[in-house]
Amino acid sequence: MSEAVPFRDAVWTWARVAALSFGGPAGQIAVMHRILVEEKRWIGEARFLHALNYCMLLPGPEAHELAIYIGWLMHRVRGGIVAGVLFVLPGLITLGILSWVYAAFGQIGIVQGLFFGLRAAVLAVVLEAVVRIGKRALKTNALVAIAAIAFIAIFILALPFPLIVLGAGLIGFAGNWIAPQWFAGAPQHQTGKSDNTAIIDAAFAREIPSHVRPSWSRAVFVAVIGGAIWLAPLAAAFFALGKENVFTAIAIFNSKMAVVTFGGAYAVLAYMAQQAVEYYHWLKPDEMLVGLGFAETTPGPLISVVQFVGFMAAFRNPGVLDPVLAGTLGGVLAMWSTFVPPFIWIFVGGPYIEALIGNKSLHAALSAITAAIVGVILNLAVWFGVHLLFHGEAGQPTLSAIDWPALVLTLAAILAMFRFKVGMIPTLAACSAAGALYYLAVGAV
Repeated sequence: MSEAVPFRDAVWTWARVAALSFGGPAGQIAVMHRILVEEKRWIGEARFLHALNYCMLLPGPEAHELAIYIGWLMHRVRGGIVAGVLFVLPGLITLGILSWVYAAFGQIGIVQGLFFGLRAAVLAVVLEAVVRIGKRALKTNALVAIAAIAFIAIFILALPFPLIVLGAGLIGFAGNWIAPQWFAGAPQHQTGKSDNTAIIDAAFAREIPSHVRPSWSRAVFVAVIGGAIWLAPLAAAFFALGKENVFTAIAIFNSKMAVVTFGGAYAVLAYMAQQAVEYYHWLKPDEMLVGLGFAETTPGPLISVVQFVGFMAAFRNPGVLDPVLAGTLGGVLAMWSTFVPPFIWIFVGGPYIEALIGNKSLHAALSAITAAIVGVILNLAVWFGVHLLFHGEAGQPTLSAIDWPALVLTLAAILAMFRFKVGMIPTLAACSAAGALYYLAVGAV
């Protein structure tokens, strides 16, 4: 395959994809489709959708995994590594800078105004995600019921996010045998016939490369080596610094998240935000909104917000290190723990894609999980809303505690996005500017 698509061309193309990867997973997948399928003709529509379906079955950011998969398909392991690293590199750099700016200057008045407006707009973005994903996922009454149960389970009963995902998956998997029509919302695609005009498809029609053929010995070798690379920083922090150290906690938390993050970035954010704020106390609810706003406006996966969380956690608990250095290391460690596992999933499972994609029970399970995710994201929106729109440390939702400027800005952002279809980034920018103007006029936020 390296002869069919020159490796150097692939490197530059993946750098271009990374630079244009704004707008969450939907926008990132659209960029890859336009460049790789329509423009370059490296991969056919059918195979692209096969790969996407497989990545949607995996924990972790599906757009990142799709890039790794296609890179691996063309140029084996080195191709997957280049595609995956370049996909997150621009965000790693820009989020590192933004995290430092927030830590250093976030308490300066006009900067607080900017972040105040940003938080209000992010709440509108999360609500838009609830509606968008809900329209796509809740195609039957059974799926609507699963979404409602998931919301009650996490918002009222405070059940753990991984348990909700597992329960929904089991319901879908079992329900497919009882009443498959209940789970008709599974995100399947008609794959049709292979497009042999695309470079990869044409090459595969002649001969399937050895790295695409299933091999148990190779799978075990990759899993062992990949797992060792992934968990090495965690082990080093644990044995050198102890279980209670902030770097160990960052590595454990993000490593755990990497294996339960089914359902996309917004679903993970609900779990991550509550854990980082309420359990670890690394930052405040409004700061999670700031971090999410940073991730929304920088290239790369939305879940890169883990870098901001890791930065702030270590910045505030630096030990003997300089706070900025500690924060930088904490952010990088969070990204490592989150984004190394997808390479393992792809390199181990890629050769078995056809068997997985054709399994209807797995698609039904994914359908149920996606429905549950709608309820989980709604919980995230409510949790953010309570903490943003009401005064007080606890954010008690009473009429006297309403933060009217925040409410006005949030409603303006909702109106812009829902009624006038204004894009996410212009809405975030406009609300940030409005927040700064409000500070200049009133002198406080």
